[in-house]
Amino acid sequence: MNKKQEKICDALGLCALVLIVLGGIWNVWSYLALGTLEATVTLLIVQTLFALAAFAAWKGRVPWLNLPVAVFGFVLAFTTNYAETTAFNWVFWLQTAAAGIASLVGTLLLFTGKLRARCVPWAPLCLLLVVALASLAVWRGWAAHDRALTGLARHTVWEVPAQFDSVACAQPGTVEELFYDTKAYGTDGRDVQKSALVYLPYGYDETKPYNILYLMHGTGDDQYYWLRTHAYNKTMLDNLIANGDIEPLIVVTPTFYVEDDFKGTGLDPLTYSFREELRNDLMPAAESKYSTYAESIDDAGFAASREHRAFAGLSRGAVTTFHSAFCGSLDYFAWFGTFSGSRTDADYFREHIQSEDFRDLPIRYLYVSSGVFDFALPRQEQDVGGMMALEPRLVSGVNTDFDVFPMRYHSMGDWHLALYNLLQRIF
Repeated sequence: MNKKQEKICDALGLCALVLIVLGGIWNVWSYLALGTLEATVTLLIVQTLFALAAFAAWKGRVPWLNLPVAVFGFVLAFTTNYAETTAFNWVFWLQTAAAGIASLVGTLLLFTGKLRARCVPWAPLCLLLVVALASLAVWRGWAAHDRALTGLARHTVWEVPAQFDSVACAQPGTVEELFYDTKAYGTDGRDVQKSALVYLPYGYDETKPYNILYLMHGTGDDQYYWLRTHAYNKTMLDNLIANGDIEPLIVVTPTFYVEDDFKGTGLDPLTYSFREELRNDLMPAAESKYSTYAESIDDAGFAASREHRAFAGLSRGAVTTFHSAFCGSLDYFAWFGTFSGSRTDADYFREHIQSEDFRDLPIRYLYVSSGVFDFALPRQEQDVGGMMALEPRLVSGVNTDFDVFPMRYHSMGDWHLALYNLLQRIF
């Protein structure tokens, strides 16, 4: 056995251990500084597992134990970072590289007979196993508990009860496609035709008024995303209404896309220009055809009925919610939901929601949500924290909530929970 090879392997293992531990401390401290308890606890568990694996690999000279750190580090680096906006969790890339190199080189030396393991590192391995199994048991236990709930719907951060999204409702609502004329407000103002899906509750009666929720998709999706692509959202709506947990309402799912505008050049302008389409074209088309609380399809009618109107969206749809509805149409909307997206700093909030036109309007409710492993979470914490510090109309726990869902990342699993919670908190 080559002593030089031993030293190389030990040095790589120790270097990986040091980088993983220091990176883990930085990672946990970063979330602690944001004030996100759920994410801080989760990341503390993850980083503890990483450190135990790296320590066992170095102590026992068993380099392949670093491989799980490299694999899971890569997955977390992918889910918690987004090149366009978020590099908050760059530490995972560092840990992936350190663990990967130590594992690859050390394992190669081990298999070629140039290196021999010291001993089985039982203590750190047993502790790692205990922490991993206990964490998995808690996660799956709570998820199974929430999934099996019966009776009234309740706010949950683990799973939507199966009775609401997995069982076909005996009183289903209907989904129609609404076509309307609009313009390319973000570019050349040309005439275009677009469509949105409209959910109508079971027993829809055009002689009575309904609350209305406009619900936006995210980047790369379309108006069908909420109610057809992921039809269990529609099933959940049906069952929540049938069970009496929410009042019957109309849901409109539009798209911020306008043909090929801004594709390849950044979509952010659409999150602002959708305001004009919303106010000038979509709302008049939807609320002239369907029965809402707007007594007239004009500025006065929409302003007078704002307490019966909500806007929510996911990812870039959440950004659209802030730019086009919350900051752009507070005179038309009183209820808001932003799932996994913000990209709006305190200065922009101050300029718009505290403008002369909007500063005296009541904000009935703002719901913010994200997943523990969602790349949008850090920016949401920063943006919403800045807004809350300057806006006295928003009070945490009174008319503003920020839910962080355990074990969730930037996906429909995250947003399905968010919609479940939002529906029970608006109107």
